[in-house]
Amino acid sequence: MSTHQPPMPQPPAAAPGGPYPGYTSPIPVVRTHLGHALAAEWTKIRSVRSTMWTLGVFTVLVVGIGLLAGTLVQSNSDSDSLSGENPLSFGFFGLLVGSICIITLGVLTTASEYGTGMIRTTMTACPSRARVLAAKSVVFFAVAFAVTLVTSGFVAMVQASMLESTGARTPSGGDWLKATVGISLYMALLGLLSLLIGSVIRHSAGAITIMIGVVLAPLVLAMFMVTESLDKLRTWLFEYSIPNQLSVFYSNSLTESGPSGWDPLWIMLGVTAAVYAGAYSLLQSRDV
Repeated sequence: MSTHQPPMPQPPAAAPGGPYPGYTSPIPVVRTHLGHALAAEWTKIRSVRSTMWTLGVFTVLVVGIGLLAGTLVQSNSDSDSLSGENPLSFGFFGLLVGSICIITLGVLTTASEYGTGMIRTTMTACPSRARVLAAKSVVFFAVAFAVTLVTSGFVAMVQASMLESTGARTPSGGDWLKATVGISLYMALLGLLSLLIGSVIRHSAGAITIMIGVVLAPLVLAMFMVTESLDKLRTWLFEYSIPNQLSVFYSNSLTESGPSGWDPLWIMLGVTAAVYAGAYSLLQSRDV
């Protein structure tokens, strides 16, 4: 005798339009673009305490050391002691020390997200890794350039007025352009290079150490190369060290040869572009 099983109950067919027919989400669906990534990175960089601290210390160092140098020179100079000198050149000392702050902020912009794990959220919100790196680079470069331009411009104006009685020459338009816009572009590129090294290393302390070594090591090594056989290498290290490249913008190079004019800016631009290509390649090939 055959036994027939009753048919299994089937779920009701879904109504047309989903479980809630006629419902439309009030949240607009938009195609994301670089502008959204820029807004997100701007929100992050202005809301973290490290930005305020590093840029605050940078401003204090650049303005404080710059004005102190101008005051010391003015008080120890007579009317002809600085004859023919560029009065803007004394802003170099504050920017050299302040570059450490720009380097630190550049590294923290990327490496800190890997340390906290925030990078996973960033990549989830914006799966395009190229867009994330581009947004971080643009926002940081703009911030670093703007802050450096304001501080270096203020120091330059004050020093020019302080030292006009010491026989220093009146700065030309080219002197002003290099001591404000030129040096600001160079410092922003140096910070951007630090950001890219932070993206490659993914470790804040390690990347900061590497960048401080890049700034100081060539000059320190050159000072200890006293043998004649190392003369060419010593000269090259002096000429292309970052402190000497900074001094070129003030027409006060540490050497008689080497980069001049706007050469340091093109050198830093080329190095940064090469490192950017490497950081982009690694970002695409590695896990988050």
